[in-house]
Amino acid sequence: MTRKILYIINPIAGTRTKKNLQKIIEERTHKQKIPFQIFPSVASGDYSFLHPIIKEEKITDVVIAGGDGTVSQMVRSLMNLDINFGIIPCGSGNGLAFAAKISKQPVKALAIIFKGHTSLVDGFTVNDVFACMLAGLGFDAKVAHDFTNESKRGLMTYIKLSLKNFFSMKPHRFEIELGKEKFETDAYFISVANSNQFGNNFTIAPKASLSDGLLDVVIVTSQNKVSFILQVLRQLAGWNKRLRNESFGQIASLTEKKKAVIYFQTEKLKIINHSLAPLHIDGDPYETPTSLTIEVKKKCFRLIQPV
Repeated sequence: MTRKILYIINPIAGTRTKKNLQKIIEERTHKQKIPFQIFPSVASGDYSFLHPIIKEEKITDVVIAGGDGTVSQMVRSLMNLDINFGIIPCGSGNGLAFAAKISKQPVKALAIIFKGHTSLVDGFTVNDVFACMLAGLGFDAKVAHDFTNESKRGLMTYIKLSLKNFFSMKPHRFEIELGKEKFETDAYFISVANSNQFGNNFTIAPKASLSDGLLDVVIVTSQNKVSFILQVLRQLAGWNKRLRNESFGQIASLTEKKKAVIYFQTEKLKIINHSLAPLHIDGDPYETPTSLTIEVKKKCFRLIQPV
C-alpha cells in the first residue's frame, strides 16, 4: 500500500519554535517521496472533522507533532479508523513517546516514522474518556492544572510549580474498589499508568508496559513530607516492589499498615474521590469527579515505534 501521511502540528506544545519543525517535516517527507498534508492542532481536541479527509485521501499514517495531551486527543478521535499513529515529541513531558523510545530530536523521530514498525498498544478509559498514557488524582494533577495557566512552558516551569505545590499539598481521602475488594486510604496522589512515564523520563511506574493488557496503579499514601520525597524517589528509581495480580488481598493490609507506596496492576478499578482531588488525563486538567471508573482498552491503536 502506498503511504500517505497527515501531520498534525501543535503550535503551542513545549518550548520549541514550530516554524523550523514544519520545514524539517516538509523537506524530509519530500525526500522520502511520500505524499503528505499538514494541519494545525485544534483547541477543542475534537478531530472527527478529519474522518472524511482520511478516508477520501486514503491516509495511512497520522503523525502528531505535540505533547501527550495532543497525542491523546488525536488517538481518541481517530483510533477507530484503519491508520497508524506516529509521534514527533515536542511537548513538555512526552511520556508516551519516551516510553516507546521515540527520540525528541525531530530528524530522528521522522526516521522512525519512515523506517520504524507498527505495534498494537493499549490505552484506557477514565469515565469513558480515552487516555494513552497516564491519569492522576491529587498532587500531580494540581500541578497539571496550574501548568495549563502558565504562559511559559517547559520542564523548568513544571519543576517550579511542583515545588510550589509541594509545600501546600495535603492528602486526599479515597476509596478503591478492585472487583469485590475495597479499601480506603489517605493519599497525596494516585497515578494510573499505561506508560511508565510521568514525562521527561521520570518513571512513576517503572515496570509498566504499553502492551501487557494491564494498568499500573501507584498510590503514594499520607506521610510526612521528608518521607514523601524519599518514597517518590524510590518509586522513580524502581526500588518499590510491584504486587502481582493475585496479590490484591494484600492491598488492604498494606493500607492498614500505612505503607508509604502501594504499587499494583489491574485491568479495572473504581475510585471514590471523597475529597474531590483534582484530576488530570495525559497531562491535561479535567473536571474533578466524585467517582471514577478506570478500565484498560487492550491493543486499541497502532503506534509507529523504533525497529
